[in-house]
Amino acid sequence: MTPFEFATAGRILVGNGRAAELPGVLAGMGSRVLVCTGADPARNAQLLAELRMPAAVFAVAGEPTVDLAQAGVAAAREHGADVVAAIGGGSVIDTGKAVAMLLGNGGDPLDYLEVVGQGRKITKPAAPFAAVPTTAGTGAEVTANAVLAAPAHGLKASLRSPLMIPRVALVDPELTVSCPKPVTAASGMDALTQCLEPYVSVRATPLTDGLAREGLRRAAAGLRAAFADGRDLAARSDMAMCSLLGGMALANAKLGAVHGLAGVIGGTAAVPHGVACAALLAPVVEANVRGLRSAPDGQPALARYAEMAAILTGKPAAAVEDGIAWIRDTVGLLEIPRLAAFGLSTQDVDDVAAKAAVSSSMQGNPVVLSTDDLRTILLDAI
Repeated sequence: MTPFEFATAGRILVGNGRAAELPGVLAGMGSRVLVCTGADPARNAQLLAELRMPAAVFAVAGEPTVDLAQAGVAAAREHGADVVAAIGGGSVIDTGKAVAMLLGNGGDPLDYLEVVGQGRKITKPAAPFAAVPTTAGTGAEVTANAVLAAPAHGLKASLRSPLMIPRVALVDPELTVSCPKPVTAASGMDALTQCLEPYVSVRATPLTDGLAREGLRRAAAGLRAAFADGRDLAARSDMAMCSLLGGMALANAKLGAVHGLAGVIGGTAAVPHGVACAALLAPVVEANVRGLRSAPDGQPALARYAEMAAILTGKPAAAVEDGIAWIRDTVGLLEIPRLAAFGLSTQDVDDVAAKAAVSSSMQGNPVVLSTDDLRTILLDAI
């Protein structure tokens, strides 16, 4: 067996209504808390009112940036916070992770940021951090990185270290019931992608395989249903589990070309991350399958893509092409726009492909894709 490691949150609490346990969780982690929330903290007013310690609220209105992380650290220090919590989607949780890491290590985000920063190694534990997701998509509550946009460089990059994994992940599917349809759709496709990419990754392990496989099963059961009826708690629970399982899988087995491209796209145009994943997933699978069929050692990954097709379609004898068709049909049913609707154009293709080719996410892709392959994928998604 190939040696591997596995790391995840120190404590994971899952279940309907468990968000009510957050005050007790935080009470055991520190004495003053900075709480990162979405743009409207009033959505979490009851939960915030029940906290048993002095709390300062830091609202995150959009996807996190280097400047936003700096502002969060300043707010935490002004409050004297010794613990950080995040209640929100992936952007809110990533902001909280970045703030907690910087509180523990000092310095500026660009000291540690990959690709566009100095990439300095994170050596000290982050401040105690609890993550409470309100969307089912990123799995950020159990991942080891925080994605920040660096507008001056035209891309997104990660702060990354096992020391950044949240100390506590509190997953309550009831918090996702109020998600609007577009958020349900985009975040759900992100969750699906983050189960599929680790499953076919060159760094997959027996542990991540089980997580990713179950995550795909949950996506097949819950994604379309949660979009059709946001009050369907069984479907919401399936997608919350899909997101959690995908987060654990990707943190330990890496991702692939979908995320390699999506990170660059998000720094080039105002494309929501989940929308980028949705548009790219089928074209990337097609490109990977083409490459694997001509590769001498491609059969194991091809077999995994066939398993993916069987799980998603519910047909044991499904071909890879059936799985790709299911993905494309689902993107249509979820009414997710193409990338051109958010300002990405054919003129951006060469630059995005060149930057994505050197992305760290590409390290997990099951086959090496050329820049021409990446251009073909992008043209399909635009």
